[in-house]
Amino acid sequence: MPVVSGPNGAPDGKTRGRHGRGKYDHMANRESAFIEITPEVLLKAYACGIFPMAESADDPALYWIEPEMRGIIPLDRFYLPGRLARTVRSDRFTVMVNRDFDGVLDGCAEPQPGRQRTWINARIRMLYRKLYERRHCHSIEVYDGDALVGGLYGVSLGRAFFGESMFHRARDASKVALVHLIARLRAGGFKLLDTQFVTDHLKGFGAVEVPRRQYHKLLEAALGSDGDFGALPTSRPVTGKEALAQLNISGA
Repeated sequence: MPVVSGPNGAPDGKTRGRHGRGKYDHMANRESAFIEITPEVLLKAYACGIFPMAESADDPALYWIEPEMRGIIPLDRFYLPGRLARTVRSDRFTVMVNRDFDGVLDGCAEPQPGRQRTWINARIRMLYRKLYERRHCHSIEVYDGDALVGGLYGVSLGRAFFGESMFHRARDASKVALVHLIARLRAGGFKLLDTQFVTDHLKGFGAVEVPRRQYHKLLEAALGSDGDFGALPTSRPVTGKEALAQLNISGA
């Protein structure tokens, strides 16, 4: 997650668009926003602490963004409320990885309470689909029976994970996805979870803002070696017990 941030403190999506521009710097003008971006260029941008942003799904322009204050969730200080831990342990939901990337993108692009417009345009879909095919982008899917009810996706590079967006169609589904993401990152030796921005919701899980210079130091350290996103199973559902074990939480 988001990893992930959401509109007006909500758990899903990302605070993007015209509002709040004072919190980050645009690094492209309108004309350069239409220059072709390849997956290789996108990965280099992430390695430099920069990420792309669209104004809306109907606008094909992409802008490079580098926030002055960067949101992260310290993986060793993730806070999990007791009620949510019990939900995770109950296995009310089935949690998979990289099973329906396009379905997660569709979910993240849906209007949500407080977010009627989506920032996921056709170029975003194409770019991140290509990263997914190169195994640098991953999705976590949360199912209720056969129905996809929540999930998230993001970019993996070295020991850093950059949360892009998350969504829910059932209560707690996106939160469960976030818990499973944290567990997977910890199991795989990741050092940095970049949420790009921080909302009041994410603060409840331990998210903090760090200045740009400090963020770059954390990023540099995380890019020195490779994490293993597949440290937990990817071909079968991961149980709540398995996820909580990575967080040293019983969930009782």
